[in-house]
Amino acid sequence: MGVVVVDDGKKTRDEEELRLRKRNEDLEKELRKSQEREELMRKELQRAWERLRVAEEAEERLCSQLGELEAESVHQAREYNARVLSLMDQLSRAHPLQASSSPSLLQHR
Repeated sequence: MGVVVVDDGKKTRDEEELRLRKRNEDLEKELRKSQEREELMRKELQRAWERLRVAEEAEERLCSQLGELEAESVHQAREYNARVLSLMDQLSRAHPLQASSSPSLLQHR
């Protein structure tokens, strides 16, 4: 029977090569996962930017509408004030007429 001599140096190199290949596979797998997470984050960031853009446009529209409503309310307040002043003027002109006609009404009774 022959004796087989195992070269410990070759065995160690083979083991090291196997270990390095396994480590390389693990690193490649981690890299792919990291790239997938990065892509998901990029898409999420894009969606967030889009929501922000929509919110800013809505804010601009609301500010514009608010400005229009404020202008309309000022206009209505001025019209209301003018109407009140007109009614007060009519009332003040009617009061002396009523006072002067009241004694004559009393005399006819």
